[in-house]
Parts: sequence; structure tokens; C-alpha cells
Amino acid sequence: MSAAETSQPVNPVEYMQHHLTDWCIGCDPKTHQTSNIIDFHAFFVDSWLMGLLIAILIGFVAWRIGRSLDADNPTGMQNLLEAMVEFVNGQIKDVFTSRANPLIGPLALTIFVWVFLMNFVDLIPVDLIPLTVAWIGHHVFGVEGPVYFRAVPTANLGAPFGMALTVFALVIFYNLKVKGPVGYVKMFLFHPFGKYLVPVNIVMTLIEEIAKPLSLALRLFGNMFAGELVFMLIALLVLTHADTLNWGLLGWYPLQILAGLGWSIFHILVISLQAFIFMVLTIVYLGMAHTSDH
Repeated sequence: MSAAETSQPVNPVEYMQHHLTDWCIGCDPKTHQTSNIIDFHAFFVDSWLMGLLIAILIGFVAWRIGRSLDADNPTGMQNLLEAMVEFVNGQIKDVFTSRANPLIGPLALTIFVWVFLMNFVDLIPVDLIPLTVAWIGHHVFGVEGPVYFRAVPTANLGAPFGMALTVFALVIFYNLKVKGPVGYVKMFLFHPFGKYLVPVNIVMTLIEEIAKPLSLALRLFGNMFAGELVFMLIALLVLTHADTLNWGLLGWYPLQILAGLGWSIFHILVISLQAFIFMVLTIVYLGMAHTSDH
């Protein structure tokens, strides 16, 4: 997407580093980075704030639709919501052989909508939200120096891992509730090779269980991080030539627009697919937890 012509760094390396730096509390004050890939002392304000704003938006829209439900004369938003509910219920019926837990439907629908909208932020011009936050920081709060803000929550490893670990906690909870503590332990001891290979079963089942939150989080994070990088590279098509205003620069604008439009159309499919996969895997993992056997 187009990058606004501002005082943002025009050096490609500085530009990329600036946009890949989070507004972080508990990070190194000089590098603005965490000491480890996963650092529980760090708090990413930008990811948390964007996720919260999107959650409030979802709640507000759902509340408005709920107030105006009309079976005889449904609105467009009501039709869209009903179609989404039927779509999610269809996915649940394909996984659960018996009547599903009533929590699964609302959880799956919330995950799909929330992840999709957090991914959708990536389609907003790459400089628009960071520049707005920087303007507010400098002119309203008097912040000196650069203001960092990564607008796409799912492009930060913390947000996908937070959602994945929440789903994983539910998986463990329902495994214990449905199978019982003894049945859950037996799953580690005797799956998948039977009672004669208990040590191998423990290792294999541990790997299988740990892979659940990893597959949820890393797939979403990897795709959104890559998409964010591509939009930055497209913005740099013009930004790196902005210091030499001439007729040759005009040739870069159509290329940037075409590249941004093409990638945006493709990225719509990516963000929709990633939200769908996260939702379906959540349903599948919870469905496996609700079976008496493994």
C-alpha cells in the first residue's frame, strides 16, 4: 500500500526496522526488542490495544444486531450474521458426531471474526495507523523521539500464541472433564502404539499435544508477518525515490498502485483462509478432547 510522504525514515533498512518495532513495555530501552523470542516480561501495547479495539467493535456490532433482530424483515447485517452462524455450525456438525458442547459454536464464531478482523488491519495503508499514532504521541502527549506502533496484532508472535494457548487450555480442560484424569493419563501411556511401547507413546503423544498450539500460532503468525513485509516492500517502491523528485518518480506510482492492488486482492484470500484454518483447527482439537477415546 502507499506510504505517506512524511518524516518517516526513507532509508529502506531504517524504514523496515521502524515498522517492525513494537510499542513494548518491558523491552530493551535501546533496541526496543525482547531478550528472547518468547519473553513473558514484555507487554506489547500496540497488539493489545488493536486487539481490544477490534473486540469492542465486534461486541458493539453484535449488540446492535441483537437489538434489531427481525425474523420477518431481516437486515443485511442480520442475514450476514445468520449465514456465518450456519457456516460455523456446519463445521461443528462435521467434527462432532454427537451433540456439541454449547460453548464451541460461540467460541468458533468469535475466533473466526476476531482473527479475520485483526488480519484485515494489514490491508490498511501500511503507514496510516503508525503515522496517526505518532502524530498523537508527538502533538498530544509531547513524546520526543520516534513512536513505534505495529498495527497488525497477528503479525506479532504474542497475539497468535496467546489465542493458541487459550484454546490449548480448553483442550486440556475438556480432556480431563470428558476422559477423567485417569483416562487422560492413559492417553499418554497407551497411544498410539499400545501398552508395550509406553516410553515411545509418552514422547509421541507429548509431541502431538505440543504441536497443537504451535501449529495454531505459527501458521497464523508466519502468514501475516510475510504479508506485512510485502506491503512494506511495495511502499518502499516510491519511498526510496522520494528524495529525488523528477519525472522518473511518476513511473513508480502506477507500479506501486498495481502491485499494492494485486497483493491486496491476494491477501484478502490469505487473511480469510488463516481465520478459517484457526477456527477449524480449534473445533477439531476440541472435538478430539470430547471423545472418550483418543
